[in-house]
Amino acid sequence: MNLEHIIEKNAPRNRIALLVVIDIFLIGLSGFLALYIRYDFRFSNMDMVYVYHELRCLPVNLVITLVLFVLFRLYRSVWRFASTTELLNVIGACTTSMVIQIIWMAAARIRMPVSYYLMKYVLLIAGVGALRFAYRILRMIQERRVGERSDTRRRVMIVGGGEAGAMIIKEIQSSRYLDQCVCCVIDDNEAKQGKYIRGIKIMGGRGDICRLAFELKIDEIIVAMPSASHGEKREVLNICKETNCQLKVLPGLYQMINGDVSMSQVRKVEIEDLLGREPIKVRLDEIMEYVAGEVVLVTGGGGSIGSELCRQIAAHNPKRLIIVDIYENNAYDIQQELKHNFPEMDLVVLIASVRNTHRMDMIFDTYRPDIVYHAAAHKHVPLMEDSPNEAIKNNVFGTYKTAKAADKYRAKRFVLISTDKAVNPTNIMGASKRLCEMVIQTMNKHSRTDFVAVRFGNVLGSNGSVIPLFKKQIEQGGPVTVTHPEIIRYFMTIPEAVSLVLQAGAFAKGGEIFVLDMGEPVKILDLARNLIRLSGFRPYEDIGIEFTGIRPGEKLYEELLMSEEGLQETGNKLIYIGKPIEFDEELFLKQLEELKKAANDDSRDIREKVREIVPTYSYGQTACK
Repeated sequence: MNLEHIIEKNAPRNRIALLVVIDIFLIGLSGFLALYIRYDFRFSNMDMVYVYHELRCLPVNLVITLVLFVLFRLYRSVWRFASTTELLNVIGACTTSMVIQIIWMAAARIRMPVSYYLMKYVLLIAGVGALRFAYRILRMIQERRVGERSDTRRRVMIVGGGEAGAMIIKEIQSSRYLDQCVCCVIDDNEAKQGKYIRGIKIMGGRGDICRLAFELKIDEIIVAMPSASHGEKREVLNICKETNCQLKVLPGLYQMINGDVSMSQVRKVEIEDLLGREPIKVRLDEIMEYVAGEVVLVTGGGGSIGSELCRQIAAHNPKRLIIVDIYENNAYDIQQELKHNFPEMDLVVLIASVRNTHRMDMIFDTYRPDIVYHAAAHKHVPLMEDSPNEAIKNNVFGTYKTAKAADKYRAKRFVLISTDKAVNPTNIMGASKRLCEMVIQTMNKHSRTDFVAVRFGNVLGSNGSVIPLFKKQIEQGGPVTVTHPEIIRYFMTIPEAVSLVLQAGAFAKGGEIFVLDMGEPVKILDLARNLIRLSGFRPYEDIGIEFTGIRPGEKLYEELLMSEEGLQETGNKLIYIGKPIEFDEELFLKQLEELKKAANDDSRDIREKVREIVPTYSYGQTACK
């Protein structure tokens, strides 16, 4: 063991020993100094009887006071983080000490001037307190000087002059690991403006954000308004993103009881913060009784939608949850997550293709699921345009085979995850999903199983979606690629979409196509610009935006209903039922067999055969590979 290790190991003990020695000196000094002040700062005027009494009582006073300092944890606090709690402990220890000393001296018939007790009490608190807070004060002064000299620290603006803002400022000021310097605070409360929080001035309201960000050369804005409404927070973020500063936000309502606010909770602003609507909330506990105690099977359970379905179903006590996925890495990830979060749940994870009739029959025969959520599908539009036969094999006939197994083994409910691209499709992926809806509609009429479909738009953050692509392009320095300046899409977060899918499943009676209200559509170009700004860059200057042209099969806008479909309300104002379009089922089944043969033969005319079945499908001249 080297000398350096011995010194480091004993450092805390050495500091405590030093504190005890200094406290002994302060306790003794406070008594004699109180007498010195009592006699007008003249030793010649002091009554030596009182000096004798002070010397006589000093050993007892030292023991009493040091014991109380131990009991009040004055030797166990980390004084570099000293706060009101530590100050109250100092006052409590000194007060108790003085009370005991007065009682003991009165019992021993030792008389001292009345003013002596008060002055000694004040001097003791001042000395002990100053000693313990001196380290923190000196360190703060040093940090401010270093901060003033340093040009490398990120200049920060805090929006929100409440408790959350104050605690964020405190952490930035006290942490040696943060390279930030708080320059100003913004708050709309005029009564607060002009005042200071921990030495930082509240310099204006939200209308001053852009001006102050420019004048003070702000690098980063932290929005510390955890209790503000979604709309109010969105207004502030919309102002902040015009500054080209990097934005961060303290999410959600926090537990003030625990003081649970720290820089670790501050996250980057995500694009969903600016979508322009309140988050969709569904009271799943009230509608998920149909899952409790049932055997539930989720195909494509490792994907973005499928895995979130599994999470929410697992939280509502299914008898058994069966996950089927062809991609083993995804299946493994969700398996490990659910095992950790729901160790008591009966979980089965199987690697299988929905295109394999025998495999799907064996799974249904073995586990007899009551409810099936069919999320397995090829979904990437450009990739499916290059491999249209694969889209038909997997999406259409994977759905058909899974639905046939559900009917054969008498599942109670079958829910197909569909898409808005099935409406007047211009790509093979959307057309394949429309065929899936037709399969479900046909199956429902000839089965005791309730077959339904749920149709929604783009899902933020799902695998292959536009937001992860934009983020990656920004990290690489750009450019961000947008296919067309006018292209718009409906957006929803993964938890929102899945919660509505689950509720639609509760409404299912058989044959319905449920349509989710996605709110107002959003321009992809606006998403790109906002995400660039939220990352602290300027569109077209720091990060370029390039238009690559509409891809094969891509629309400028998506629709959620076909013109022939009516619209019926449900118990949830965000879920509607589209009236099924009638078609010749015998002809459809015959065409389906012909389509199956064409797909298996990798026909180059597969699109034309699909259009014969789906008259609303239109496509351009795209090479078939």
